Amino acid sequence: MMSRFVVVPAIPTETGSMRNGSRFYCQTVPIGFNLYDNEEKLRLKTTYQIREEAEGVVA
Repeated sequence: MMSRFVVVPAIPTETGSMRNGSRFYCQTVPIGFNLYDNEEKLRLKTTYQIREEAEGVVA
């Protein structure tokens, strides 16, 4: 049986972009880990800096 909540890497946030010729490069910052609800099929807003902290909430 699958757990209701699982730990997933958070989506990086964009901090800016720079142009090099005709290309744009996006600068992102990783923000940690989120919990994913398997029943509701959505990512929870709470962000944890380390995986162990997020896994502690799930357990």
